[in-house]
Order: sequence, then structure tokens, then C-alpha cells
Amino acid sequence: MPGERINDAMILAARGPKNHVDPFRPYHMLVEPECSADGIVEDVATIFLSNRECPFRCLMCDLWKNTTNEKVPVGAISEQIRFALSSLPQASHVKLYNSGNFFDAQAIPREEFKSIASLVSGFQTVIVENHPKLCGASCVEFQQMCGTQLEVALGLETSHEPTLSLLNKQMTTRDFARACRFLVKNDMRVRAFILLRPPGTSEVEGVQRAIESIRFAFDCGVQCCAVIAVRAGNGMMEQLQANAVFTPPVLRSLETAVDETIMWKRGRVFADLWDVEQFSECGSCVRRRVERLQQMNLSQTIGPSVSCDDCSEFGAC
Repeated sequence: MPGERINDAMILAARGPKNHVDPFRPYHMLVEPECSADGIVEDVATIFLSNRECPFRCLMCDLWKNTTNEKVPVGAISEQIRFALSSLPQASHVKLYNSGNFFDAQAIPREEFKSIASLVSGFQTVIVENHPKLCGASCVEFQQMCGTQLEVALGLETSHEPTLSLLNKQMTTRDFARACRFLVKNDMRVRAFILLRPPGTSEVEGVQRAIESIRFAFDCGVQCCAVIAVRAGNGMMEQLQANAVFTPPVLRSLETAVDETIMWKRGRVFADLWDVEQFSECGSCVRRRVERLQQMNLSQTIGPSVSCDDCSEFGAC
């Protein structure tokens, strides 16, 4: 596998089974606080929509696990959103995350734009995720229907071109920059997902390239970056790990990347904290480190560093 070009067929062959999802119900939903673009901590409702799998087979992605093989019926997405909003506490902003691309017509039927927009028009911000190559007129159309601020989350992953190619992302940094220009020109906000230590990088390279990628994203007009520690769990990543092409990052590296980039004050920087405890090698300080990152996410200021006698001697965490 080392040096071998990884393609869709290899990624698909490494997969396990999908989870069963109901096309008329979101597969998950929650409300959590987030620092808004105005610097205010406000509640955000996140609805994880059940829909057709993303056509882009990114090497590290495991979101396909909660998708369907076929296009969902017209009306199903609106019903999922209606159900979630009737079940969740009130929030100021909403994320419609669909394990792929909101503006992929095979995932979110265009016929539902108007009904979806009517359901979310009361939120201050509507945040959707999308591939840079699928940013076009439909984004503008949907924002106009919503009558509120649309924010599009794009997976930059890394600004290191060889790694982008390895990830099977099917885009270049020029594609990302072009999408950002289009969205910003049309009064949409942009956030970016940045990977910490993708395959083929050492721990030091992983941190450096995450920082470089956040700088690149801000240069492109992005207002918010979420840093995601790369993990195994989709089949392909386990194979890469077994072949010494991939090693998960350590928690301290996530701290380093966020510490450095929050200081710039160029935009919000969030550490993705989903199941982040797995990246710590020290049980004594992991809780304090995660709490520190949580507070930094909300305040967008650098918190006091965590010292730990148990791990400082051998460089864990």
C-alpha cells in the first residue's frame, strides 16, 4: 500500500456495513453552545440529516455510515427538520449537516428548498456543509429563500496539495479558493474543516500543516475554522495505520494548533471535541485539557496551559 495511489474502489472495498437510518428522521440532533460570528456564546441546533451518500469518497471520511444508498423521497428532508425543531430546545442558529453536500441534488432534492427555507428562516444563521466544487447558483438561491444569513462549511482538510491528492478529495486549493470567493462575493459566510495529522504526516508536520491550512483558509476569506483530529474507524484508515502510513495525533498537538491560530484574531478557531479523549496518552490531565479547549472554543481566547507531572516526563498527551 505505501506509495500506491488510493482510489474509490479501494476505499469502498475497505468499508464495513452502514447503519440503518430512517429517511424521515434525522439520525442525530443536538443543541450546544458556540461562539457566534459576533463573539457571543449562543445555542446552535445541529440536525444530522439522513440522506443519500456523498459521491466524493474522501479517504478519511466515515460519514457514509449514516447515509442511504438511494435518493430519499421528496418531502423527507423537510420532515426530518420539522421533527428535529419540534423536539429540540430553542436555539439562535441551526446547522443542517447531511454527511455530504447540501447542494448535491441527489442528497437534498431541489424541490424541497422552499419548504426547508421556511422551516429555518427564523434562525439568525443557517449553516450547511458542501464540497467546494458544488458551490454555485443554488447556494445563492437557497440563501434568498431563507432570507437570513447562510454559512457554508467547506472541507479544505489541508492546503498541502500532495496530501489533498492522497485524501482523494477531488479538488485543489485553487478550487477551494474559487468557492470561497464566490460565496463571499454573494454575502455568504464560510467556515472550513481542517485536519490535524492526515495520513503521510509526522506529528510535527501534522501541527505545522494544520496551522498553514488555517492561514490559507483565512487568506481565502474564511471566517471560521474547525480543527479535526484524524482518527481511524472507516476501514481504509485502519489499513493505513497497519501499514504505518497513518498514526493518530496526540491531544497536545490539537492544543498547539488552536493556541497558535486563535492568537491571530483573524477569525474563530474551534477544536473539534467529539470523542477527543481518545487522543490523550495520559489519564491524569485529559479532563483538564479537554475543558481548556472547550473554554477556548467559547471564549476565543487562550486559556492557562495545563501542567501535568504524570505526563511531562515522557511527552504524553
